[in-house]
Amino acid sequence: MVRRRAPALRAAAEPLQGGFGSALVITALFGGIVAGLAVAVPVGAVGALIVMTGAHRGWRVAAGGGLGAATVDALYASLAVIGGSAVTAAVGSVATPLRWVAGLVLLVLGAMMLRSGWRSRSGTTDAGPSRLFGTAGRAYVSVFGVTAINPATVIYFAALVAGGAVVEPTAASGTAFVLGVLIGSAAWQLVLAAGGSFLGAALVGDRGRRWTAVIGGALTMLLAARILIGS
Repeated sequence: MVRRRAPALRAAAEPLQGGFGSALVITALFGGIVAGLAVAVPVGAVGALIVMTGAHRGWRVAAGGGLGAATVDALYASLAVIGGSAVTAAVGSVATPLRWVAGLVLLVLGAMMLRSGWRSRSGTTDAGPSRLFGTAGRAYVSVFGVTAINPATVIYFAALVAGGAVVEPTAASGTAFVLGVLIGSAAWQLVLAAGGSFLGAALVGDRGRRWTAVIGGALTMLLAARILIGS
């Protein structure tokens, strides 16, 4: 009986190999979560921008921006899974121009934030940052664009994939890895948004929010300058 049933059991199990219930897929999912956290936790210019948006505009708007950054991380993880070393080579050939573009865009955003806070001290208003970060949708698009021109992200994920972060080269494990990256990155971005909103709540009044914009703009400009110098 055992010999007769064993082939049937193996045949029934075959469709599950590489499926979403397999240990390999679960490993890829958790590997993606760790990778998403690893790329998101080091707070750079985008992270600082999300924190200061939370302090100046509230959690909802900052969360929209954070999800924009997480979406880019997931998309770049998808490119790395699909293209691997070919994607790394393609992005590497334009890495320096992209870093210059990213640095300049962040420099402009930081200047707009700084100008907004400084002008509001004299009683005049500046709608520049409001156009970019006035709503969650606009913040999503703005941060998505800034994050998308950072070539280091896709190179990082391509290196992980080449190193075996996705255990098996199957559609299921690759999808699980990308989903994990989205979960890990989004979780941290929402933490940054919450931290910024708590900071904004602590700095009660227009004066506190004005100085938040000034400090956030100055910090963003400094981090942008670091990107430009590193290029």
